[in-house]
Amino acid sequence: MQIFSNAELVLLGLLILVLVLLLWVVMRTGRLERDVQSKLGERLDQQLAAQHRDLLRDLHDGLTRQTDRIGDHARADREILQRGLGAASVQLSRSIEALTHSVDGRLQTLAGQVNERLDEGFRKTNDTFASVMSRLATIDEAQKKIDGLTTNVVSLQELLGDKKARGAFGEVQLEALVRNSLPPDAFEFQSTLPNNTRADCVLKLPEPTGMVAVDAKFPLENYHRMFDSSLAELDRKAAQMAFRADVRRHVDAIAGKYILPGVTSDGAMMFLPAEAVFAELHAYHPEVIAYAQGKRVWIVSPTTLMAVLNTARAVLKDVETRKQIHVIQDALGKLAKDFHRFDERMNALARHIDQASKDVQDVQTSSRKITAHFQKIESARLDEIDEFDRLPETAAQPPI
Repeated sequence: MQIFSNAELVLLGLLILVLVLLLWVVMRTGRLERDVQSKLGERLDQQLAAQHRDLLRDLHDGLTRQTDRIGDHARADREILQRGLGAASVQLSRSIEALTHSVDGRLQTLAGQVNERLDEGFRKTNDTFASVMSRLATIDEAQKKIDGLTTNVVSLQELLGDKKARGAFGEVQLEALVRNSLPPDAFEFQSTLPNNTRADCVLKLPEPTGMVAVDAKFPLENYHRMFDSSLAELDRKAAQMAFRADVRRHVDAIAGKYILPGVTSDGAMMFLPAEAVFAELHAYHPEVIAYAQGKRVWIVSPTTLMAVLNTARAVLKDVETRKQIHVIQDALGKLAKDFHRFDERMNALARHIDQASKDVQDVQTSSRKITAHFQKIESARLDEIDEFDRLPETAAQPPI
């Protein structure tokens, strides 16, 4: 049994032949395309190379012509620039020469002014130096005074560091205030009272006040400790309590020693020589002030004591005025009599003046009348002289 028939074999052969032919055509066509492409590429390269050479030749020619034109223009511009630079150089030289002359003149003027100002500055500097030297001498003198004051302040601090010295300082300040404010018979220092106690000062005021004792106290140690920043807070509070206790103790001592019924006033004064201590008490320790007032002890500072002393001086002056009231009345009576006598004499003088005025008026009237008579007489004589002048000369001659 045959697989393929003859016709099918023929068709298969033809089909294979066609495929071979197609493959050959395709291969031939590819070879032809490659040949055509290679030839076209060579021709294109040759044409492009020729065109490039032509373009480069034209560009070179154009650049050469342009370079020549630019060179011509550059030479022309250079010549124009040289001519402009020459003219500008000449003008600049002239301007510089004129500017030099102007600057020289101004420099000479400025040099003269500078010399004048320097001379004036030297004179002022010398004057200032002399003034500074004199002021330095004054400052040196003031420095010496400050050094002396510093020594005095240190001495004062050393003085206030001792209790007895503080007491003496307070007594001296108290004595100075009292002596400058009251008459000598109105106070007594270091006065001994009937209970054998001695007060720093006793003020002798009129009744019903009577004698007022003043004692100087200076609680300074604990006061300083209150404000010592080197101490701890508990130590400062302890110093504050001790300060209040010191003031209360002084108040009790003054109330017990210097308030004597029937002898002194019902109150006494505690004198604090430091205004700061007084202000501290009134500002931050009102309970101490109230305690002192309850004990009839009045705490005073130099300022408030001065006010008290001025009030006491006014009271003493009023008392002395009342004591001398009868003398004043007698003097006023005598003055009234003298004034009455003066009034009578003044009235008499007025009457005499009025009479003299009338007499003067009468004398003036008589004088006017006499003057009028003289004028009439003088007028009549002048008329006679005029008539004699009007007569003819023959008539005027005297008889022979």
